Amino acid sequence: MFSNDIGVDLGTANTLIYKRGKGIIMREPSVISVNTETGKIVAVGNEAKKMLGRTPREIKSTRPLVDGVIADFDCAAKMLREFIKKTKSGGIFNKTRVVVCYPVGVSEVEKMAIEDAAGDTGAKKVYLIPEPFASAVGANLPVFDASGSMIVDIGGGTTEVAVLSLGGIVTSCSLRCAGDDMDKNIVNYVKKKYNLLIGERTAETVKLAIGSAFEGTEKAPSAEVRGRDLLNGLPSMIELSAEDVRDAIIPSVEKIAEAVHGTLEETPPELAGDIVENGIMLSGGGAMIAGIDKYLSKRLGVKVKIAADPLDCVAVGAGKMFDFLDTIDDITVG
Repeated sequence: MFSNDIGVDLGTANTLIYKRGKGIIMREPSVISVNTETGKIVAVGNEAKKMLGRTPREIKSTRPLVDGVIADFDCAAKMLREFIKKTKSGGIFNKTRVVVCYPVGVSEVEKMAIEDAAGDTGAKKVYLIPEPFASAVGANLPVFDASGSMIVDIGGGTTEVAVLSLGGIVTSCSLRCAGDDMDKNIVNYVKKKYNLLIGERTAETVKLAIGSAFEGTEKAPSAEVRGRDLLNGLPSMIELSAEDVRDAIIPSVEKIAEAVHGTLEETPPELAGDIVENGIMLSGGGAMIAGIDKYLSKRLGVKVKIAADPLDCVAVGAGKMFDFLDTIDDITVG
């Protein structure tokens, strides 16, 4: 009877959908392409991402979410509806129950926009839960126990930091500095040092290929990068080193470290002791940057672990929350 229950990780960079009993059934970029003259949807997800920066005037490819919140409500609602239709969960919309996550730093108005976008799919019922809570549940942290757990979810637009205990968030921080910020830093670094203009998609590819936050953990020493030479305006290619990429992204990693440090300072002593004993859990796409766990552990003096499936934690946690529906409205955000 619950075959249509789905959990949605509506992220700045990617949207994941978890279906009860089946696991992750969809993982696609949070991008939509719309014909501005007719209003018709041209593509969503992977196909729409391929169109970024390559469309004719009448087609607009856009990311409807910025820094974890909805910037274009109409496009977000259309995109989410298409994603649910893709999963075939929306064959009978009025029987679908949806759990959607939101960053802890959003306003009530922004929360309502997320709820309205999910409700616009025609779902029977929409539930909202804080993103770090869902991530902690997806990472199998004991969030309902009388002990402290800490999650740091590094997504595309935001980094969510939270200390959890007894089914609630004791203290938290939402930082609008995450994977996208690192990509922009790489773009600016290459522009300044090599007079080469590259796109953010190229920067993301390089970050994943050779990026690292701790010396000696990089996957490869260098990678070829193509772009436009700012001096002569012609296409050009350089060999970008792993050290270059590390220098570019470290300012963002340090901001995340400062946010975690600030959250720990606000944590009650008893729970702080639990975190020292159990460590900090990393999730989200940013957790996959080589050596970021080592950097944070050295910087904070606390052991740091990476979730088994960091990309899936929020969506899996959202799906698991159907087992705790009576607690959703009681989740407090510190």
